[in-house]
Amino acid sequence: MGIPGRVTAILNEAGMTAEVDISGVRRVVDVVCVAREGEPLSTLVGQWVLVHVGFAMSRIDEAEAHETLRLLGAIGELDGELAALRGVGAA
Repeated sequence: MGIPGRVTAILNEAGMTAEVDISGVRRVVDVVCVAREGEPLSTLVGQWVLVHVGFAMSRIDEAEAHETLRLLGAIGELDGELAALRGVGAA
């Protein structure tokens, strides 16, 4: 399952990694799938991405990100996903 997060910083240009904030949980994420050729990775800062198993799989707009987070919360999946990101058992 993918979960929306906002890119907060580029950690390693050559390694294509960034820090992504996913509902308050900050994770290191590979951004190779969302990088655009000829565009510096710094343009990703502030952008929303859909994250799955440590990879930013696609860029999404803010409205879609918030709606996806709302839906995940409504079906009871958000807490479990956030707990997994924190490395603790689901509440």
